[in-house]
Amino acid sequence: MADFRTHIATSTALGVAYGAGAWAVFEVPGPHCLVAGTLCSIGGMLPDLDSDSGVPQREMLCFVSVLIPMLMLPRCLQLGWSPEMMVFLAGLCYVVIRFGIGNLFRRFTKHRGMWHSIPAAIIAGLFTYLIGLSPEFGIRTFKAWAVVLGFLSHLVLDEIYSVDLNGRKIKVKKSFGSALKWTGKRWTANLFTWGTLTALVALTIGDHRLMQPFNQESVNYRLATWNWTGSPPAQLPRQAR
Repeated sequence: MADFRTHIATSTALGVAYGAGAWAVFEVPGPHCLVAGTLCSIGGMLPDLDSDSGVPQREMLCFVSVLIPMLMLPRCLQLGWSPEMMVFLAGLCYVVIRFGIGNLFRRFTKHRGMWHSIPAAIIAGLFTYLIGLSPEFGIRTFKAWAVVLGFLSHLVLDEIYSVDLNGRKIKVKKSFGSALKWTGKRWTANLFTWGTLTALVALTIGDHRLMQPFNQESVNYRLATWNWTGSPPAQLPRQAR
């Protein structure tokens, strides 16, 4: 099995190539490419959330608990939240992810279980799509695929390292086939994973309709007039509010 450094080095290299390629070939704006490259790098570490070792899981939970509120900033602006509410959300996300979700992973997941699977990679991508917000569908999809790419790089490396090529004969370890899979051995884990995937697909399909009352003009307005009272300046016309 590949170690933590190998996984992070591979996903980071893929992230650099992914972002640079999008910038050079498709002329995607540089800031979006930087974010996508970073997400790809992080995606390469996400499968280790089910690790029996506490270090990868602890580091990833801390990093994700900080990153998620940052990705949610445009959505919070579109919903009309004040800066104080965003700070509260950031703190709440940290507590829930760091301690709540972390404890759930420690109790109910098994290393190389269903969190090491292709459906889990899609779940990570859909979750990224939902928490972020962009006026362009392509930008959101671009970032979501970055996470999926990084996640899959971890699974592929695990499968490669499950084949021993050091001797004259190729030896396949027992762990071979436990990463790039669609279903696992436990039906409860399969049911939970596929149920989560189905729910996220439904939320993704309905997300545009749910957010339609909050148009993009409100995001641009709040970015331009953001103050720490959470209310628009009185001198602006009513239409701008």
